[in-house]
Amino acid sequence: MLSSDVKSLYNAIPLESIHYDEKGLVPAIVQDYLDGTVLMMAWMNRESLQKTLESGETWFWSRSRQEFWHKGETSGHIQKVKSIRYDCDSDALLVGVEQRGDIACHTGERSCFHQVNGKIVPPPGSTLSQIFSVICDRRDNPKEDSYTCKLLAGGDNKILKKIGEESAEVVMAFKDDEPDAIAGEVADLFYHALVALAHHNVDIKAVYRKLQERRK
Repeated sequence: MLSSDVKSLYNAIPLESIHYDEKGLVPAIVQDYLDGTVLMMAWMNRESLQKTLESGETWFWSRSRQEFWHKGETSGHIQKVKSIRYDCDSDALLVGVEQRGDIACHTGERSCFHQVNGKIVPPPGSTLSQIFSVICDRRDNPKEDSYTCKLLAGGDNKILKKIGEESAEVVMAFKDDEPDAIAGEVADLFYHALVALAHHNVDIKAVYRKLQERRK
């Protein structure tokens, strides 16, 4: 039975029209469907793409082992397919997934693209997700001179008071119709809302998920 998320895509992905290379393969870039983080890149052939569509979970072709592999089959970190797109030349795929366990890399990192100059850094995603990640790090690893840490230490009284103040400033910025001020005040409001989410251990993905549901 086809996954409800990809059922409508099954006929929309023309397996025979994808331009596979001389080995019958096409690169598949896997991306978090909520915040856009690039999780990994692997190879698919016609059969693994069909398996992906039929199961609603990612299947790839291993060039080294010369066999199919089902992502997460042993680790449990499966990828539920939410969307599949192909580029203008039909020779590359972009697969939007819900990553179970939030780990895509065999090293235990969220993304295979986690290194910069030999150092492990958070993978690039949406700006809000990146900021939220920093806020959570401040929550878990406090720094004395951090404004975020001071907010978190103040608990709801301090955090919610700031949200109230920033909300009022957003209203005034819109009232004054000043684009730069509007952008700045909304950015402040977003930041303080993210601090509140971190304080209450609510993942920003839960917010993204609500927005996706409402978008549908």
